[in-house]
Amino acid sequence: MSRHDIAVPDELAQPAKRPRDPRIDAFRGLALLMIFVDHSPENPYEYLTVRNIGFSDAAEAFFIMSGVAAGLAYTGRFQARHEKGLWQAVAPMWKRSWTLYLVQILLTSLAIAIFAAGATWFGVDELLTKINLRQVFGNTAEAMIGIPLLGHQLGYVNILPAYSVLLFCGPLMILLGLWRPMLLLGLSAALWLAAGIWRLNLPNYPNPGGWFFNPVAWQFIFVVGLLTGIFLRRGQRFVAKTPWLFWLATGWLAVVLAWRYVPGFGPFMNHQMAVLGKAGLPFNMVSHDKTFLALPRMTHALALAYVLSCLPWVTRLTGSKALSFLRLLGRQGLLVFATGTILALFNHVIMGYYADSQWLGWVLMPLGALILIVVAWLGDIQKSAKQQSATTHPSAFTARTMPAE
Repeated sequence: MSRHDIAVPDELAQPAKRPRDPRIDAFRGLALLMIFVDHSPENPYEYLTVRNIGFSDAAEAFFIMSGVAAGLAYTGRFQARHEKGLWQAVAPMWKRSWTLYLVQILLTSLAIAIFAAGATWFGVDELLTKINLRQVFGNTAEAMIGIPLLGHQLGYVNILPAYSVLLFCGPLMILLGLWRPMLLLGLSAALWLAAGIWRLNLPNYPNPGGWFFNPVAWQFIFVVGLLTGIFLRRGQRFVAKTPWLFWLATGWLAVVLAWRYVPGFGPFMNHQMAVLGKAGLPFNMVSHDKTFLALPRMTHALALAYVLSCLPWVTRLTGSKALSFLRLLGRQGLLVFATGTILALFNHVIMGYYADSQWLGWVLMPLGALILIVVAWLGDIQKSAKQQSATTHPSAFTARTMPAE
């Protein structure tokens, strides 16, 4: 790919001082909504999420959009580091990383409490053996060491650790991305490949193995998003809109759809991947593994993101009044994610207790989505009030320089 194909002006991209690109908030809001639906058991709406049209799911979208948001929110400070100092650029990213860690610990504690209450008060004893809780109740001392060290992560509460690690490493990524974006991309791809070859991951404790969302592998799509955000600040696209690439990405999406649903084609393709694996290709290139972000998953997510970014009507649609609720959810990303996680955990208890009430699956999702919208609306009001206060009394807020994400 030539340099010309990497950075060109884009009428849909915007420099830092222009209005927010509606695609960013809308797609992040949609990803958060789909994560909530996918994490809730036995509901009919899970057949409408992105995981049904390919290999990737809302988690890939979450990491891509988080990278874009980080590139937009933090890059300006690194560009001004010679005037304002490097620490003024690094500190907000590390502060956000620490916030994510604290939210992770809070959500883990609430998950344990919610499932324990479901078992104790409602007699749904099987909850104590789900989402990696066996160690918590059967090997408590070691689990209590693993949880604050992020070595013991519960199911449905395991995305934020990788995101926190990536934001902690973000300053180095941005500095390298500003200096040599293609070098950053190449190093990131090499690290992803090395993760698959040598099974590089952060360790679990007390369980064996490594993190479910392996940051050594998942950093690649985060970096792609980060570079996209860096270039958007300049009014450019990181990857140009070219007909050959658009149709290549569209073709791959069609192949993946056929892989999933055309009888006989999926087993045939999986067999070909197995043959390539026996020939010596790294397993993260010839599998569908999620932990190591296998190539079919990763390329499906990136192809989908690229195709959507090339369609002008997508910008108009995501900026429409009808989808303002998605933009609202996206603007309050962490608050919505945390609330959605808690609601999904409650849904597990409710559906476990009322196991025969299938109608609940139809009701709980819209109710949960409504709660998420209300919570995001309240968060938006609070944020606006703080910004108004900062404008009225700027001296009181001089030290608070955390960019929105």
